[in-house]
Amino acid sequence: MSHESIHIGVDLGGTKIEAIALERSGAILARRRVATPAQDYAEIIRAIAALVHDVELETNRRGTVGVGSPGSLSTHTGLIKGSNTQVVNGKPLDADLSTLLGRPVRVENDANCFALSEAVDGAGQDARVVFGVIIGTGVGGGVVVDGKALSGRNHIGGEWGHTPLPWMTREEYPGRRCFCGHDGCIETFLSGPGLSRDYQARTGDLASGQEIVARAEQGEAAALAALDVYQDRLARALAMVVDILDPDVIVLGGGVSNIARLYDGLTERVAGYAFTDALDTSIRRNAHGDSGGVRGAAWLWREAT
Repeated sequence: MSHESIHIGVDLGGTKIEAIALERSGAILARRRVATPAQDYAEIIRAIAALVHDVELETNRRGTVGVGSPGSLSTHTGLIKGSNTQVVNGKPLDADLSTLLGRPVRVENDANCFALSEAVDGAGQDARVVFGVIIGTGVGGGVVVDGKALSGRNHIGGEWGHTPLPWMTREEYPGRRCFCGHDGCIETFLSGPGLSRDYQARTGDLASGQEIVARAEQGEAAALAALDVYQDRLARALAMVVDILDPDVIVLGGGVSNIARLYDGLTERVAGYAFTDALDTSIRRNAHGDSGGVRGAAWLWREAT
């Protein structure tokens, strides 16, 4: 096996585990994926190790290993917390993988990995401070400064989804109960299910985001109204990020970010809420799509070679 190193990234998802091998230039050398054995932690560890070995055999090169996972490593226990793949919670994921693979393994929140991917060689590669947004089944975020993911003192950097929706209207207050135990979290409004619930409240019909978009394109008033309110809520939530972090670029990812209509007038709406006379922050759609998380996991070791 060649001594020339590659960067291997692993994305631990609820339904699949994906591994990718990147050249230093960012070129993809190998890609593999398997179904996640979501009920068995030991099988998850073995599956990740097997994927790493497979891409190394395919490339005939040994690599550094980074893993993107929902949740984060507790600063107090070193164990995973807050993962929706629940068998991983309370486990030393990085230590167990390091032992099995015989090398250090870096584990980072999957939203931080997405942000890192877009900051290194994606939609935010020309920026110093990037805020990466995931709006899909849930809502997550990650911060990258000077090409490095900012985990934060408590390893919750960028977790804007579990802060309250800013400037709630009387109709919105106090908001829906979130799984985290609080009411009115941004995630309950801006997730894909949140969009569907809002549309259902207007029509009595439960529809997916794609169906809502299709109905809006056909001119349906309820669908147009649901997307307009969604964009306004997104603008409020992003304005709060601008006020606190003031990033150069905000990159949107996740399934809901594929709704092209959301971008029309979004910057102007954010500017109307942000505490500034003019908004210079650029809001962009992601460049790497669903590969953002796994690429970012690979880039966790970018500075090491």
